[in-house]
Amino acid sequence: MTAASARGLFRATGNKAKPTVQMQLDGTLARVEGGLEREADDFYPTPPEPIRALLHAEIDRLRDFPAIWDASAGDGALVREMESVGLKVIASDLIDRGWPGAELRDFYDFDVAPAKATVQNPPFGECGWGNGKARWLKHALDTLDLDYMALLMNWGWPGAGGLAPFYAAHPPARVYLMRWKIDFTGQGAPPMLNAWFVWDKQHQGETVLRMLDRKDARQSEMFATTSPHQDRRDI
Repeated sequence: MTAASARGLFRATGNKAKPTVQMQLDGTLARVEGGLEREADDFYPTPPEPIRALLHAEIDRLRDFPAIWDASAGDGALVREMESVGLKVIASDLIDRGWPGAELRDFYDFDVAPAKATVQNPPFGECGWGNGKARWLKHALDTLDLDYMALLMNWGWPGAGGLAPFYAAHPPARVYLMRWKIDFTGQGAPPMLNAWFVWDKQHQGETVLRMLDRKDARQSEMFATTSPHQDRRDI
């Protein structure tokens, strides 16, 4: 199976495109001509716009929780933005990527969640079907029994056929499609759209689909509260 080339997206970056292996929507692996290599441990720092857009949409619900957990905190990209609107955030990650106070611990080693709500940009390979078999999501919803979970993932994530039983058992409450392409690597926008998938025990009924635009991320009035880490790093 050969996927379409993404070479044209990266002409201005100065990076030489070369064949890579990438995960497709059905969870299979395919050789992609002109793609970019996958980062180790699926670590892609999140630009501020996606989390700011989510906060614009979900801040009232998030404030219902005494703390929010980011179990894939990385360099603190999401933590920083959540703290800036006054949310208390508990950070953890498998690897130390420089965020102060993050507990270094494997997500799967948690038998009890440190908070009942989580917001994350998780490792996609652990959430898809091909390699991960939705292991990350099952651990969060079945083992940890979280009340609320918002995950930033590929818009096409539900399209993998193997996810059908999981999706039927755990339909998201809300899905926020971001109508712009997010550059996670600084190497040009990828050939895909992303969405926030939100599971919320408080929700009843069918999954609600909503759209987020870049203007939803420009909520300067929401960011008046100073993050406790703001003096240590650029915002």
